[in-house]
Amino acid sequence: MSATQFFDSPQGRRIAYHKTDGAGPTVVFLGGLKSDMEGTKAVHLEAWAKARGQSFLRFDYSGHGESGGTFEEGCIGDWHEDTLATLDALTDGALVVVGSSMGGWQALLAAKAVPQRIHGLVTIAAAPDFTEDSYWAGFSDEQKAELDREGQVALPSDYMEPYIITKRMIEDGRTRLVLRDPLSLPFPVRFLQGTEDTAVSSEVAYRLLDHAEGEDIQLLMVKGKDHRFSDDECLRLIETKVEEVLAAPVQN
Repeated sequence: MSATQFFDSPQGRRIAYHKTDGAGPTVVFLGGLKSDMEGTKAVHLEAWAKARGQSFLRFDYSGHGESGGTFEEGCIGDWHEDTLATLDALTDGALVVVGSSMGGWQALLAAKAVPQRIHGLVTIAAAPDFTEDSYWAGFSDEQKAELDREGQVALPSDYMEPYIITKRMIEDGRTRLVLRDPLSLPFPVRFLQGTEDTAVSSEVAYRLLDHAEGEDIQLLMVKGKDHRFSDDECLRLIETKVEEVLAAPVQN
């Protein structure tokens, strides 16, 4: 495996990444909240890209993995800035963006920010607007008071230590929502969702499908699969959908 490389973003954040040279469009993997570029899906897609000679990029948002900063300092907007800075610094030309969970939200934000560069999107259990529709909407009055008083609240996680959710994350998230205003996705889009996902409900996937505007948008519900979506069957399915998007003609 190649050594991790780093660059400093215009915002002064040190971003860790792995880049595979090859034919375009560049496939970019965007990970989930508190995940990192060493996750199963990211590493698997890198191997897939190398095998077919495809340009590929995976990286860690600030406060994640090997990048600088701490998770508690960050928010959706910071990680959006990290994404755009990474795309600008490390890629040229067309992109196929693959976003998992929070990375699905980041993929949609990137598509809004640089639509001219997007050849297509693939999302896996996309979690758009979750700071508002899941976290804030699910907080008790006591948690909301604690957030206002302490500036943060701890939420249990099925995967690791509790998530520390800050007031800044909630407030910043409200400025990054994508399900309230028109969401134009004028390129091939494939949404993947497991029916047994307890972190992102199927209702979120259907809402995103209904809300997004575009001529080639599909949602595939996979019976029995959970939020990790990383067993062999799921990994093959992700490959297939990325290949499908790569092969699609460029939209005018």
